Amino acid sequence: MRVLLIGAGGVGSAFAAIAARRDFYEAIVIADFDEARAVRAAEDDPRFASARVDASSAESVAALCRAHAITHVMNAVDPVFNMPIFCGALEAGADYLDMAMSLSQPHPKAPYSKTGVKLGDEQFAAAGAWAQAGRLALVGIGVEPGLSDVFARYAADHLFSEIDELGTRDGANLRVTDEDGHEVFAPSFSMWTTIEECLNPPIIWEDGEWHTTPPFSEPEVFEFPDGIGPVECVNVEHEEVLLMPRWVHAKKVTFKYGLGDEFINILKVLHTLGLDRTEKVRVKGVEVSPRDVVAAVLPDPASIGPRMVGKTCAGLWVTGKGKDGEPRSTYLYHVVDNEWTMREYGHQCVVWQTAINPVIALELLATKVWSGDGVLGPEAFDAVPFLRLLEDYGSPWGQRDDEVATAR
Repeated sequence: MRVLLIGAGGVGSAFAAIAARRDFYEAIVIADFDEARAVRAAEDDPRFASARVDASSAESVAALCRAHAITHVMNAVDPVFNMPIFCGALEAGADYLDMAMSLSQPHPKAPYSKTGVKLGDEQFAAAGAWAQAGRLALVGIGVEPGLSDVFARYAADHLFSEIDELGTRDGANLRVTDEDGHEVFAPSFSMWTTIEECLNPPIIWEDGEWHTTPPFSEPEVFEFPDGIGPVECVNVEHEEVLLMPRWVHAKKVTFKYGLGDEFINILKVLHTLGLDRTEKVRVKGVEVSPRDVVAAVLPDPASIGPRMVGKTCAGLWVTGKGKDGEPRSTYLYHVVDNEWTMREYGHQCVVWQTAINPVIALELLATKVWSGDGVLGPEAFDAVPFLRLLEDYGSPWGQRDDEVATAR
């Protein structure tokens, strides 16, 4: 296996640090528009090389694949670049993985009730071409989407006979401080992507169809494990809701995230001021995207780890009937402590938790434990080998039944 990792930011660099400890691949080429950043990420291992790539160009991606005899393209950049990378990989005859799917477009007349172009629609429209080429595009294999989708497969196969709801619930108690110890606003993930998913109409699967709802709707307080505690979660647009119903039968599928009042208020202000827009505006003779400016002035998520404390939790709350036919409510989850990831890997916990899942998926593909062609989500594969490898990587998952937590 020869991997092209596109993107040497927070997640890409964490991916490299995790992969450096594994032996399932021959080489990894780390590419970024900023080649100096790729060079730094490639210093972790002699099997790594660095390169420059224009992620907005399918031709640039395909040429780099051919130059390095790449077998698998790993997309670790903002989803605005998904389609060029996705198409470039197919053109070069390589398999493809990403952690967020092609972007949505709200319904032009009824955005808060009807779907327009859904997340992943552009990619699933190309499924036939990928299958015909005998190539695999494994989409949505970060932490969210990704791990919760693996949990959905596991719950359907091993825990439930009938599923009422697959409810992804993510929360954290993370805090970032400045040099003087004062808490500051510093998102732990790409602000560009966060604005995209939080201000778009959230999508819900219910009674056999998808519909939308207003941003930040249906707040609920969810009790997170391992000392995180209660966090208010709200509806957010996310890929799990588009992926899970394709392979796992459930009456309802939702995604709710614990953003917090401060973050929600900031997002609302950005929207009110038009600073969430991606269309460029002219400022003193220079054309800039307002959203790009917002992302640029905030701290780089890759840099905040030393000033961050707390834990992050990604998980799936499943309700329905167990294999015995009795009512069941189970939360499958993965908690990561920032102190641990900084000490062990030198990367903050949110990007590390995102990066570990595609590394595991690539190992399963390299060893032929997972295989397939076309455009597939994590739910299309056996969950047990993935969860076993997650433990082998030193990051166990958990299961809570009726408020009783058991480590796995």
